[in-house]
Amino acid sequence: MDVEPSAPKPTTSTSSTKDLSGVAWTGGSLVGSLNPINHGYRTSDGNGGYIITNTHKRYKKTSRRDKDGNLVDDGDDEDDVVGNVVVQFSNKEGDTVGDAMDVPTSAGSDELATLIRSLLDQEDDEDGHSTNKAHIPYAFFAKIERTVRSKHPSTGEELVTTHTEDVDITDYSSLKAFLRKYRNDVSTEQTLQLTYQPMALFKVRPVTRCTDTLPGHTDAILHVSYSPDGKHLASGGGDATVRFWDVFTSTPRHTCKGHKDHVLSTAWSPDGVRFASGDKRGFLIVWEPNKGVAVGTIKAHSKWITGMAWEPMHRNSKCERLVTSSKDGLAKIWNVRTKRCEATLAGHVDSIESVKWGGEGLIYTASRDRTIKVWNAEDGQGVSASRVGILVKTLTGHGHRVNTLAVSCDYICRTGPFDHYGKIDVASKDRDSQEWREAAYQTSLSKYKAFKGSEPERLISGSDDFTLLLWHPTESKKPLKRLTGHQQAVNHLAFSPDSRFFASASFDKKIKVWNGRSGDFVATMTGHVGAVYQVAWSSDGRYLVSASKDSTAKLWEVPSGKRAKETLPGHEDEVYALDWSPNGSSVATGSKDRTIKIWKH
Repeated sequence: MDVEPSAPKPTTSTSSTKDLSGVAWTGGSLVGSLNPINHGYRTSDGNGGYIITNTHKRYKKTSRRDKDGNLVDDGDDEDDVVGNVVVQFSNKEGDTVGDAMDVPTSAGSDELATLIRSLLDQEDDEDGHSTNKAHIPYAFFAKIERTVRSKHPSTGEELVTTHTEDVDITDYSSLKAFLRKYRNDVSTEQTLQLTYQPMALFKVRPVTRCTDTLPGHTDAILHVSYSPDGKHLASGGGDATVRFWDVFTSTPRHTCKGHKDHVLSTAWSPDGVRFASGDKRGFLIVWEPNKGVAVGTIKAHSKWITGMAWEPMHRNSKCERLVTSSKDGLAKIWNVRTKRCEATLAGHVDSIESVKWGGEGLIYTASRDRTIKVWNAEDGQGVSASRVGILVKTLTGHGHRVNTLAVSCDYICRTGPFDHYGKIDVASKDRDSQEWREAAYQTSLSKYKAFKGSEPERLISGSDDFTLLLWHPTESKKPLKRLTGHQQAVNHLAFSPDSRFFASASFDKKIKVWNGRSGDFVATMTGHVGAVYQVAWSSDGRYLVSASKDSTAKLWEVPSGKRAKETLPGHEDEVYALDWSPNGSSVATGSKDRTIKIWKH
């Protein structure tokens, strides 16, 4: 009877009569530490040789040997990515930086950032002035071409379409890991186009503890929001009052009584001079936060107001135009200084659930009638110019009512001219002065241009059909992508400040994070045991905070944190509202228990 040898000797020739047809454990030990080279089992390959399959998780791989025990290269090595690839860097506007260069595929985003900083410093030196870019972190996006095959619905003919996508490679360990994943879409024989984007220079510290509890409201708090400079906090709720709070001392400043019913919607103007609130009876009130007095009360709609949005400061330095949406199916553009309705946006056949004022002079409305409508918000020039309030296009694709919208430039439009310290570089402190207005307008415009680059505006919609749709509304009426995964209605969406990611909150108790450009799924954040009502981003885009029916808020690290980094308990009932201060210092949460809590590091 033949006895199976305990292990083959890789370099010593063996007899041709040796039986390799069975399965045998190699090395005589199944414990990796005792046999670190060759622990696994072997099977015959049918050609006189054998295949060794390694089972240990640290060394898990399959190798093939011939009948003499010599390693055979079968061309199927998992590490078949080339060692170097030619890369061409460009900015968001499409301008190339430096020449195409050979970069090792072992380089990660840190090494690529170092390379970009050196290239940019060289260009600065050629211009005769150098700026300190030594500490700027960068995100990188690779352009890939994807081919989609489909069949014509009527003829059955095969249709082949090719489109270009920007894939975020910042969080890959190396170029090699990215190339391995997209080996079918990227050729290493061609130049890899990488777009770089500066990330936040500052880091927001994660909130971990409750520093203050603010009582005062006598009914559920439905809205809390910080001013664009982060120096004021406003709240509104079921007790029909709007309250302004001192951010630094966490004490009440003004209690504003003017509404006769629940305050259902609120919004700060981009310059921080005005605050608007809408109630269940259709009344719109504009407040002066510093004095706590109403400067205008308007009967805006026949039914309750569902949403409102101010015109961005980079479109109009006066910050006096506001759009409201209502249960009555109408949206209206108001001039709050003259208290006049400039246009009525009629076209929806059911309640409007959400309204957004985009950065390109367009207004987006989402309705229960399953459509999203795009409206012109500005008077054009010339003979064929469109007027304010003209319907530009209707976006269809959802199978149920559309609950929420998010625009890629939401954060830039919200903060207007203010930086992450809540400051603006102008000598005058009087926000009504012409000097301050002009400086704020120019700052807002330069911020928006730097943010946008050459990219189109992106819109995300969330619906009761459990899906999200990604749109380029300025370019096409067709959705770019349908995003599935939620198991119940999607009720809130928010883009990160740099628009690299966006987050969706759902009644399925989950938060999902998606790629802000391609719509690719990034992560699911699980931990809440009740419906998630709202999410808010830190100003550096590294953290996300969520409010839930389970009476807690949770802090998440993006994109790595699938489990909560911190749980923020303390409320005694459902948490309906939250906001993260634009200067990053604190988070405010508002609850059904009638209190506001302030959270800091």
